[in-house]
Amino acid sequence: MVQALVTSSPTTEKIEEVIAGLPIQGRIILRLLLIQYLDITHEEILYMVSDRPDPRCVSGKKPVTTLTQESITAMIERRNEYRQRTRLRRERTWLQCVALNNQVCMASALATRAAALLTARGVSVETIERLTAQARSAVPSTTLRLLEESWDRNEIPAEEYQKHRLVIEMQTQLRFTERFKKRLDLAQREQQTSDRTVLADHEIGHIWGIPAGTLAARKVKFLAQYLTVLQTKCSGVAAGADNDLSLDLWKETIQVLSHTPVERSIATYDGLERTESDLLEKLAAYALIRIPEAVETKFWNSLVYGASSNAVHSETTRTLFGLQRLVSIQRDIDAGDEALDEELLNRTTPILKESESVASQHDAGQSELTELQQHILRSFTGEDNSGKASDKW
Repeated sequence: MVQALVTSSPTTEKIEEVIAGLPIQGRIILRLLLIQYLDITHEEILYMVSDRPDPRCVSGKKPVTTLTQESITAMIERRNEYRQRTRLRRERTWLQCVALNNQVCMASALATRAAALLTARGVSVETIERLTAQARSAVPSTTLRLLEESWDRNEIPAEEYQKHRLVIEMQTQLRFTERFKKRLDLAQREQQTSDRTVLADHEIGHIWGIPAGTLAARKVKFLAQYLTVLQTKCSGVAAGADNDLSLDLWKETIQVLSHTPVERSIATYDGLERTESDLLEKLAAYALIRIPEAVETKFWNSLVYGASSNAVHSETTRTLFGLQRLVSIQRDIDAGDEALDEELLNRTTPILKESESVASQHDAGQSELTELQQHILRSFTGEDNSGKASDKW
């Protein structure tokens, strides 16, 4: 097979121009195949309604016009159903990749800043490299429990406690980095599969309502015509006996359209995590990777599948509210070194013991009276014109 020499790649403008120049049946076929990227016009909907065979012809009754408001509305609803399903799938896979990429950057940055704080506290580079290599097999729950017990028994000073907590935090963020990278690879493959997926023949037949044989014949005819015109525009050489159609043009068409901006849907809160405030609070903790490792996977699945349960959900029941809010929160986070250092120090600072807390409250109680407290005392004791406390009481 001799492939035509393509001198320029297809663009979105060329693709839309070629499709717009096809006969109306060809435009409908191409736009239905690429419904997650292209829209069906109202004129084309009216044509599909009038083009459908009347089932009353088969039953022997006299056919009448099928171009009624009811049939037009039904056609629009079927078009909207498939368009929403495919575009929500595209948006969901895109949001997954964006959110996971942000999580990888955040976890990596937190691990780097934890290592820098350990270095500032006298930990050698060799020790940090050894701890980094052991991060995958480390068990933080046991280490944290023993550290808390030592702190409660006054066996370890506050600086040493914080140093051990920074080690645990660094290893935790390294494990999260590896986990997010693996999940990002899967999400990217899912996104590529979703971008290459077009409507199947039975789905187009359900929207249009024409027989499978008629649909297959039109599909072959107008796909060949589309590729011929597009190849001519890209190479300047018409496809013929000596210049066969380039089959890669269809793959390039989908690839070019997949780079167009993702249409954002309007998602509403659907009850995830019981209340919206609780969900936003948990999303903020998730964006800063303050969520425990044990519950992180289940929470991520609830964001992707749109429910807290482990049930299997179809595409139409999935919600994008959680993913949309997560990406928004990630964009608003201050990821500078100073902000991350402050976040890590707040996480690793030991909690004051009960005796120390009582002592601090006692010291605060012995401090000087505030202006409000002095005003309350004066209101009970009274005050003469000279400003001195009255002694008649």
